[in-house]
This record gives sequence, structure tokens and C-alpha cells, in this order.
Amino acid sequence: MSHTPQRKEKDCLNCGTIVQGKYCQNCGQENIVPHETFWHMVKHFLYDITHFDSKFFDSMKYLLLRPGFLPQEYIKGRRASYLNPVKKYVFTSAIFFLLFFSFFLKKDTISINVSGPVSSDDKVLIKKFVEDELAKDTGNMKWKDALIRINDTATVLKYSDVASFWSKTTTMRFGNKIYRGLAHYDSVQKILPSKEKDGWLRRIGIRKILQVNEKYKDDPRTAFNKLRDSVFHKLPYLLFVSLPLFALILKLLYFRHKDLYYVDHGIFSIYHYIFTFILLLFVFAMDKLNNLVGWSFLETVMGLVFLSGGFYLYKSMRKFYKQKRAKTILKFLLLNIAGLVMMAFLFSLFVLFSVFEI
Repeated sequence: MSHTPQRKEKDCLNCGTIVQGKYCQNCGQENIVPHETFWHMVKHFLYDITHFDSKFFDSMKYLLLRPGFLPQEYIKGRRASYLNPVKKYVFTSAIFFLLFFSFFLKKDTISINVSGPVSSDDKVLIKKFVEDELAKDTGNMKWKDALIRINDTATVLKYSDVASFWSKTTTMRFGNKIYRGLAHYDSVQKILPSKEKDGWLRRIGIRKILQVNEKYKDDPRTAFNKLRDSVFHKLPYLLFVSLPLFALILKLLYFRHKDLYYVDHGIFSIYHYIFTFILLLFVFAMDKLNNLVGWSFLETVMGLVFLSGGFYLYKSMRKFYKQKRAKTILKFLLLNIAGLVMMAFLFSLFVLFSVFEI
């Protein structure tokens, strides 16, 4: 409640309704003088902050120590004492990704040492690829030179040498068709009869591959790094998209619970995601500390903490859905399998979107 003086007039400044008390019965706005002092504004700001903190930490206590309690309280209508789950999700996810991108993300997670020697396993794969290309075109001097370079045991084959094979490439094969580049592909598609032209999805894919090949054929490391950065910065969107899908999986697993609506499963999912953010922050912090001090027992602690997330989800399901252990364990396993498949599909989709951005 504000300490600003009440207005003598009874018309609500927000909606115009004649106010019967201190608050408008129509829109809920307090009928106070609109021009508050700076001190009143400061006190109002401090009140909002401390009120938010109080609710946040009270909710955090129940979230960490009583799995499944908060979503159960929410669907029972007991909401005023706890921070709104959507607000809490926004807050915790913002903190998580701020710390993740600032401190925990390893910038060289995906990199290619172009000047380094080719590993023995990669050399076998590269040789097989070159031999296959040479078998298709036995007179191609480019692949003959490449095979000689690969078989030369007197010199060390480097990834930069491998990149040079492709930098000399003037064609790319798609099925039984060979194209010299993006312009050649577009010209061929233009003159082909309608029935022989590639479909729109295949056409988009081939054009993008040809475009990336032309742009990064001499520097594959840059392409990988750009792809990595694009994928990582899409993680907040990926998790946000996965939330309603996770709730849908729960809805299907508990379809006999007619008293629970889809939004109730959504509330359960939101709290589970919030807990996961906090758990991962702790794991990443332990990993960072382990890198600094090198204490081996921290790896064991990280493993136990990470596994505790599964136990927490099981206990949450038991508390919220109130089913016996056997049924809950079965649905816990099904939820994890379906969740992994869903996340793998979404991740592949987001990687595909990222490819089109490099």
C-alpha cells in the first residue's frame, strides 16, 4: 500500500469508475494523488524490491527442499505467498544464461586446429573419400595429387593440406548431378523442365551447402565457430520452445488424471525447469572451481549433484501426481526417454536454423 495522500475526487484516474473505497473496484488502482514526491518513489521502489526478494527466497526454499510442493500449491489456488512461477522462470533463466555465457561457456568448445597434423582415424576417412572421388573420375588430377599427398609417409599431413584439396574443388556432387557452384546450380535449375527441378526444400538445402562451400572452403574453422556461437545463443529459445512440449508429454503420460488440465502440467514443467537451471549453475560452478584448484573429489560431487536431478524429478512426480512408486518409476523412465527424443529433435532443428545463418 502506498503512503501517498488519497485523492478527494472519487473518479478513478485509470478507468473513470466512481471509487467506493481506497482502491477502484473495477481495475484495482489505488485512488491516490498522482504527483508523488521523490522520497515516496524511493520508498515504493524499496518496498517492491524487498517484497520480491521475500517471495523469491521463500519460494526457493520450498522449491529446493520440497519437490512437487510449489506446483501443487499453485493448482490449489494458494499463490499469493509465492512468487509467480512465470516470473521466477524469467528471472532464473536470465541469471542462468547471463552466468553461462559470461563465465561457464568455453569459447573453444568446437574448434579445428588447421595447422595441426591429421589424426590417424581422420586420415583413413579422408583417404577413403579421395579414393571414392577418384573412382568416379579416374582422370581427375586434383584427386590424384591429393592421394599422392595422403600416401606420402615422408611428410606430415596437416588439416591445412586437407583444406587445400577442397579449395581446389570446382564441383560438388548431389546424387547423379555435379555443379560447379551456386551460380551453375541456379542456371541448371532454371532451364530444367518443371518435373525435373528440385523441390523447394531440397533446393534450399543444396543452395546453402554450395554457398557455405564457396564462402568457407579455405577456412573451415571460421564456419564451425560461427555455427557454434549461433547454436549456443539459441539455447534460451530452444528451452523455451521445449517447455510446452515437455508439458504435453506429461499430459499424455497422465491422461487419466481428468482433474488436471494441460496448464497444470505446464506449471509443473516450469518449476522443474527452474530447478534444473539452479542445479546446472551449481554443477558449472563446481566444474569451474575444479579447473582452478584441481580437487579430484569435486568431480564426484558434480556427478552426485547431477544425478540428484533425476531423483528430484521422481520425487516431484510422486508428490504432484500422487501415484504409487511402480507407476511413477515407469512414467519417470518414459518421460526421460520422450524428453531426450524431443530435445534431440529440437536441437537438430535449431542447428539446421543456425546453418542458414552462417
